[in-house]
Amino acid sequence: MKTEQSIYSEAAGWVKKNDNNLGNTAQLVFLFGNKDMLKKQQYIDYVRNVYPVAHLVGCSTSGEIFQEEVFNENIVCTAVWFEKSTIDIAIEPIDNVEDSFSVGEKLAEALDREKLVHIMIFAEGLNINGSELTKGLNIKLNDRVPVTGGLAGDQADFNETVIIHNKAGVKNLVMAVGFYGEHLQVGYGSMGGWDSFGVDREVTRSKGNILYELDGHPALELYKKYLGDHAASLPASALLFPLSLRLKDSDTSLVRTVLAVNEDDGSMIFAGDIPQGEYVRLMKANSDRLIDGANGAAEMSKVSLRSASPDLAILISCVGRKLVLKQRVEEELEIIRDSFGTSATLAGFYSYGEICPIRPFEPHCELHNQTMTITLFKEV
Repeated sequence: MKTEQSIYSEAAGWVKKNDNNLGNTAQLVFLFGNKDMLKKQQYIDYVRNVYPVAHLVGCSTSGEIFQEEVFNENIVCTAVWFEKSTIDIAIEPIDNVEDSFSVGEKLAEALDREKLVHIMIFAEGLNINGSELTKGLNIKLNDRVPVTGGLAGDQADFNETVIIHNKAGVKNLVMAVGFYGEHLQVGYGSMGGWDSFGVDREVTRSKGNILYELDGHPALELYKKYLGDHAASLPASALLFPLSLRLKDSDTSLVRTVLAVNEDDGSMIFAGDIPQGEYVRLMKANSDRLIDGANGAAEMSKVSLRSASPDLAILISCVGRKLVLKQRVEEELEIIRDSFGTSATLAGFYSYGEICPIRPFEPHCELHNQTMTITLFKEV
């Protein structure tokens, strides 16, 4: 496996950061970038001219990751040449949130064949229920193949997200990349670092990813009391204060982030399900704990890779972490670099949700929020 990277900015244009002469051989190109840039065909045409046979895949972001740096108004291009492995792409439109489960099923069915070792998802970030998407994937794959990936971002604006597949970015699309071959090793890990506090609160009324009541009271009303002055900036300010969802019959919790609020009925719309009858806790952030969480994700991913020296690391971190860490945001990338060493290529983006199995060697994936999620690739 070989990689090379370029960055586009309005100030400097396209700048190649390293060159392995992959132009006519790269099979896959990841494009993570500013939404408005990715919607312009001219930038996609430029990449297509450089990599004429590659699949161009990616999404809009809440920040682009290039090695140990974070950008906000750029396009980061990472080309990959696989020596012994192959890929395939499946795409599905998602017109309604209610279609999330069936979209997951269709994508899995399209890619599930001999020698499939991994699937990576890039999904619409707003018009989707990420929990239902992962359920559809898991059921159709029968929990045999691990899935990682993330929901596209739009800074902290929550207006529109777009997905790239060989042409200018469009909204309401979910894309899956299938990786095939016995020589390809894939590792994955996901960890947060947020602290829960206060009492458990019962979800007394919800439907899918819409939360109506906690402890018999309107959810939005309670949440606004918790946020105080931050309530005026909803839904963006909710990224700083997620909920911890405790799974029944498990010692595992998932983090859930607000995507939108409905002032008319006092409900809150999350990136994933908030099942009725479950319990949630309020959460707050500590910068040092978030950075430790990134290191934990790196160590977990190396365990499932069975190697400390990946060729490529795709990092998907939540926009909420970026807002909390502020000027320290690159520290979570630097600690990952320290874990992987200098040889691995790092690329990725800040997202509206992350997809990853909870534990190494357990393919069953879940939607996460507020985590650093890492996918590692290595050919042997």
